[in-house]
Amino acid sequence: MLDLKAVYYFVQVVDRGGFTAAGNSLGLPKSTLSHRVHELEIYLGVRLINRNSRQIAMTDVGTEFYRYAVAMLQSADVAEEAVRQRLHEPSGTIRITTAVEIAQFALRDLLPVFLNKYPKVQIIEISTDRLVDIIGEGIDLAIRGHTSPLQDSSLVQRFIANVPWYLFAGADYLAEHGMPSSPEQIRDHSTLSVLRGGSPQWQLRGPAGSEVVVPIFPRFQSTDMISTKGAACANLGIAALPGYICRSEIAAGTLCQVLPDWMVADAKMTALMPNRTGLLPAVRALIDFLAVEIPKATKFDTE
Repeated sequence: MLDLKAVYYFVQVVDRGGFTAAGNSLGLPKSTLSHRVHELEIYLGVRLINRNSRQIAMTDVGTEFYRYAVAMLQSADVAEEAVRQRLHEPSGTIRITTAVEIAQFALRDLLPVFLNKYPKVQIIEISTDRLVDIIGEGIDLAIRGHTSPLQDSSLVQRFIANVPWYLFAGADYLAEHGMPSSPEQIRDHSTLSVLRGGSPQWQLRGPAGSEVVVPIFPRFQSTDMISTKGAACANLGIAALPGYICRSEIAAGTLCQVLPDWMVADAKMTALMPNRTGLLPAVRALIDFLAVEIPKATKFDTE
């Protein structure tokens, strides 16, 4: 591959009319420049400069190569400046992936705010419940919700927010079937479940660290959290859901919280990045922004 540094030395020699003048300007020995230009000529298989003890003269092919060399160095300068500019000001494209419900309920209003704040940034959001290969698919940032620790890997993790799950049911369902007053009474109710594998059960944690495991026999199960919430709103039974995605329905009276002193899961939201070093300012700015704003967006007051 062409040595860009050698090309630069060649252009400097031509621009300054000789090896001595170029060496003085660059702070390099004349012999070093002569050697690097000679190596360039060997690589190209042509003589670029005719030299004698007093002057230099470009060959015909050297004159032609000089024009391309100048353009090449100018392009390199533009490329370097573009990178350095991005290192000082958030800009460029960020590829972010997250689950559909996080995109719809946590990020929907936040990403436009971020983009308005940083007009030189573009975002490609990939909303999917598929486990994305972050490195293999060129993802800059992933936001994952989880109830157990994420597996150890080379990915960099940063905690973003706690996202506790609680029990909810439709107001009309509770009016017809009654409000449970203890975890044990849930067995007498229809239940709705987000399908996550394993035997359906809710491990409820209550006051003073008490725990009760409640086996459930869901009337409706779905891998889609939004569908599960819809079934609860349709008064089909009691569902376990992240508190924050039910706030508007609670405010409207469509859903009611069941056993508010009991938590179903202490879920978390974590940011994953391919690496810590070389993180572009745009990605770092987005992570810092989400670390501040997502806890506000996912806050759920049980009182």
